[in-house]
Amino acid sequence: MTRALLSLSVLLGCALCAGARATVSVVDDAGQTVTLAQPAQRVISLAPHVTELLFAAGGGARIVGTVSYSDYPPQAREIPRVGDNKALDLERIAALKPDLIVVWRHGNAQKQTDRLRALGLPLFFSEPRKLDGIPGNIERLGTLMGTEPAAGAAAASFRQQIDKLRQTYAARAPVTVFYQVWQQPLMTLNGQHLISDVLALCGGRNLFASESLLVPTVSVESVVAGNPEVMMTASMGATRADRPLPDFAMWERWKQVTAVARGNLYAIDGDLVNRAGPRLARGAEIICKDLDEARARRPAQ
Repeated sequence: MTRALLSLSVLLGCALCAGARATVSVVDDAGQTVTLAQPAQRVISLAPHVTELLFAAGGGARIVGTVSYSDYPPQAREIPRVGDNKALDLERIAALKPDLIVVWRHGNAQKQTDRLRALGLPLFFSEPRKLDGIPGNIERLGTLMGTEPAAGAAAASFRQQIDKLRQTYAARAPVTVFYQVWQQPLMTLNGQHLISDVLALCGGRNLFASESLLVPTVSVESVVAGNPEVMMTASMGATRADRPLPDFAMWERWKQVTAVARGNLYAIDGDLVNRAGPRLARGAEIICKDLDEARARRPAQ
C-alpha cells in the first residue's frame, strides 16, 4: 500500500470513528430507546420541569421552544412559547426544526405527541417517579445533548443533597401524612407518585399509598378515619401559615384529626414539589423539616 493510500485509509477510519462517537442513544422514562445521529443542538421542552432539567444538564442555550410556566431559571422566560400542557402549536414546533423534543409523559396531550412522532421528530419522554429518576434524567439528557460534564456534576449534586436528607431523616419515627392535591373533588396521590417517595425519604407514610390510581379521589370520611398526623398541600409560593390555610379551612371542623388538633397543616411552594427537577431537593428538605416539627409536637410520653 502506498503512503498516499495509507494516509487516505487512516483519514477515512478516523472519520468513521468520529461518526460512531457522534451517535448518542438512551432509554427514556417510557422505556423507549431514543437515538440521535449526533448530539442535539435544537431542543424543545414541553413541560416546566423538563426546562429545568435541560438547564441543569447544561443545555439551556439549546432550548429553542418551551411551554407556559417554564419560568425557571430566569433565562427560561425568554424562550419562545409553543403552547402549554393542554394544547401545542404543532406548526410552530415543526418550524423551529428541533432535533429533540422532550415530552412530559402523562402531562402532554397524547394525540398531539403522537402527531409529533408521526412527523419523525425524536421524542424523549420524561416522568421521574422516584427521586433517583431526577439525576437519571439529567444524565440522559446530557448524553443526548453532548453536555455530559455539566449533567454529571448536576446529577451528583442532587444525589448528594438527597443522600444527606436520607441519612438525617429516614430512620426517624414515622409520620402519617395526607397529601392534598385538590379540594373539590378531594384528591391525593398514591404510593407510585414522586411526592410519596419524598415523604418516605423524610420518614413519612402516605395515608393513601395503596390506592391504585396515581391521583385518586378520596372522601372526607376516609381521611378522617385515617387520622393523619400531618396534612400537606402545594401552593403557589406558599410557606407554612400561622392561621388556617385556604386549602385546609374545610378541615377546621374535624378537631379529632391529629393534624388539625396539633396545627400540623403545611403548604409547600408548588414549584419546589410539583416539578420533577433539581429544585425538588429543596422541596424535600422543607418537607423533612415540617415532619420533624410535627414529631416535636407529640405529647411527652
